[in-house]
Amino acid sequence: MPTSEHSRSGIPDPVPTLLALETSCDESAVAILRQETDAGVEILASLISSQVALHRAYGGVVPEVASRNHALVLRPLVEQALREAGLRPLDIDAFAATRGPGLASSLLVGHSMAKALAAASRKPFLSINHMEGHLLSPFLEDQQSATANPKSGTRNLKSGLPSHLALIVSGGHTMLVHARAMGDYQLIGRTIDDAAGE
Repeated sequence: MPTSEHSRSGIPDPVPTLLALETSCDESAVAILRQETDAGVEILASLISSQVALHRAYGGVVPEVASRNHALVLRPLVEQALREAGLRPLDIDAFAATRGPGLASSLLVGHSMAKALAAASRKPFLSINHMEGHLLSPFLEDQQSATANPKSGTRNLKSGLPSHLALIVSGGHTMLVHARAMGDYQLIGRTIDDAAGE
């Protein structure tokens, strides 16, 4: 299974403030995260624009309709997320976007916008594997803070990712993966006909 791709050149480790975009199918998502010293990651903003109602009439997701809607809503979502976080694009240390797998035309919208923001701000760009995100998400610990914004809080990747087997069921993907460690994955099997995630 491929992992996320990015050049570590010029990217602080950890990235203090990250703006991330997700457009792999029919939802546009923007999140702004800040790395806290040992306390995890603080969510400064997390917004989603769903297209469920838009595609209902077609009985499923229409890729062209999905990508056009991403193009329409993504910029306002990014602007709203920056306002909620009280930041400007220049305050962001790195930008990230889902690179796949997913609908090619939808991925292109988010990937292009994140790359453009990174280039305009002269900040690093990270290209994230969609399935790796699913693989790691069960290991996030939720430490909600008592703030006015219920979407904010701190999340931590549980210390020491254990070697484990993971079943990923997402969209057109049904995969059994042996995760040996962060970034070290072996695909054991996948469906050869229809995916349970569809």
